[in-house]
Amino acid sequence: MRAFIFPGQGSQQVGMGKALAEASAAARAVFEEVDEALGQHLYRLMTEGPEDELTLTENAQPAIMANSIATLRVLEKEGGMKLDDKADFVAGHSLGEYSALCGAGAFDLATTARLLKRRGQAMQAAVPVGEGAMAVFLGLDFDDAEAAAEEGAQGEVCVVANDNAPGQLVISGAKAAVERACDIAREKGAKRAMPLAVSAPFHCSLMMPAADAMEEALDGVEIHPLAAMLYANVTAMPVGEHEAIRGLLVEQVTAMVRWRESIEEMAKQGVSEFIEFGGKVVAPMVKRIVPDMAQRSLVSIALNQMGNRASRQSRPSKFLLVALCLCVSQNKTDPKEIPCSIFQARRRS
Repeated sequence: MRAFIFPGQGSQQVGMGKALAEASAAARAVFEEVDEALGQHLYRLMTEGPEDELTLTENAQPAIMANSIATLRVLEKEGGMKLDDKADFVAGHSLGEYSALCGAGAFDLATTARLLKRRGQAMQAAVPVGEGAMAVFLGLDFDDAEAAAEEGAQGEVCVVANDNAPGQLVISGAKAAVERACDIAREKGAKRAMPLAVSAPFHCSLMMPAADAMEEALDGVEIHPLAAMLYANVTAMPVGEHEAIRGLLVEQVTAMVRWRESIEEMAKQGVSEFIEFGGKVVAPMVKRIVPDMAQRSLVSIALNQMGNRASRQSRPSKFLLVALCLCVSQNKTDPKEIPCSIFQARRRS
């Protein structure tokens, strides 16, 4: 069995999607549709920056989704792959859950982009800048991390926000409380306890205004049956009824991302391979959670082919290679089945 997984915020970078769009009309169509849905030049921001504007939550969230879906669409449109044939489950980390739902057909692309734009705006507006914070704990187990957050709270909000992998947890809450929790975590033996460069304290009760905004945004949005079952962040369990997704997405804004548990549960159900679309963030987490698990990250890779020594010195030639490969297994796409035009180098001046 196989699961398709999608990264969350923090995986954005200037240049994202550029190589893929230059190589594939299917990818370009995704970026154009997202731009039209949002009424902004998001693709230009993704490829040219500036970085500080791309990093804004309201831009980063739809940008990361667009990059993930563009990667998936290349395999679907140009590789003849169907998600329902190749994936048994889908899951996404935080905003990546929207990417997973879009990929599985619950939302159309334009709707997903608009929802994530609204989600980003609402999350940023929920807490004044400087009043909230997040921090990562490395080398601490869940119980100790939870205890550090509780002890650091001292009447303020401070909770575990992301259970990413063994020894990798993120806390969120009021700035002073998070700082106190970091000190306590170090005393409990954390290898590192350091603040994260984020604009708001995500996945805690301080995000309640954003949850209310998303409840309003999701009201009336049509949710279609999924091509593959979703493992939800909130429950770490499969969602059988697609209409239940609406409530889970609202709850997700303030709830902990139960990523470790989700991966463990999928492994128990027989998943033997995880494929990440559009980043190299959540697949490495899989390796920490289930060390023997097969995992792949599908990203566009720009390679410079310089040729022989003489040509390097006289006229360097740049080539673009987009490598999108699925490993070979039963009822899985063999890279040889994907049209070679996707893989061929393309010369640029």
